[in-house]
Amino acid sequence: MIGALASRAGQAWALCAAVQLALWLVQQRTRNAGIVDVGWALSFALVAAGFAARATAPVAGWAPIAALACAWSLRLGGYLIARGAARSPEDGRYADLRRRWAPRTALRLFVFFQAQAALTAILSTAFVVPFLAAPWDAGWLRALGAAIAAAGIAGETVADAQLARWRRDPAHRGRVCDAGLWAWSRHPNYFFEWCVWLGHAVYGLAFAPWGLIALGGQALIVTSIFKVTGIPATEAQALRSKGDAYRAYQARVPAFVPRPPRQI
Repeated sequence: MIGALASRAGQAWALCAAVQLALWLVQQRTRNAGIVDVGWALSFALVAAGFAARATAPVAGWAPIAALACAWSLRLGGYLIARGAARSPEDGRYADLRRRWAPRTALRLFVFFQAQAALTAILSTAFVVPFLAAPWDAGWLRALGAAIAAAGIAGETVADAQLARWRRDPAHRGRVCDAGLWAWSRHPNYFFEWCVWLGHAVYGLAFAPWGLIALGGQALIVTSIFKVTGIPATEAQALRSKGDAYRAYQARVPAFVPRPPRQI
């Protein structure tokens, strides 16, 4: 099993590294590093398809998790493209990195793009075991995990749609979105993304002991959301662009888990 896991992780890394190399070359021409997010999102569908092509386990065990991984990947990738991540102007987070990383911006962005490829490969271990082993759970754990992941995808879809609708209204220009789910959490998209990976982890429990590797994906996602490219970078950019309006929003609305806003 260890050899098979290493082989699949290596396959995922090679595929994602090639994708991110191509996208790095594109951003060298377009000066828009936001395309890395599109590549990161869509790479998971490619990885799941690759796992399916080399699956050695019963289809019934891996088909639901493959469908969920592809649905999440394609939805997020499509949303990012529609939002403009692949075209100018460059997202403020990456424009800030471009300024701070000068004069070695190209090299540092190359490392950053390849780090995203490595992260995709590592996270793919959260759903690789069902392609290699048979489950023991009679279906109940897989159903629970799939339901949690599906709820996460649905929640992300609603949160992103609400934000997009808010931004389309000219009257909201310069204001902070605090409608719908965004009135209950400053980052409902990140919360529901975490739910997707929680679902993968629960699904993986049906393939224990090897399926426990899916718990590692949870740790990485939580670390990324709270410490790396998630909430810290997003809120820093929001404070730069919205200032006191966003500070008031921070005081009123919880950062992650949705709940009623504080009355101030």
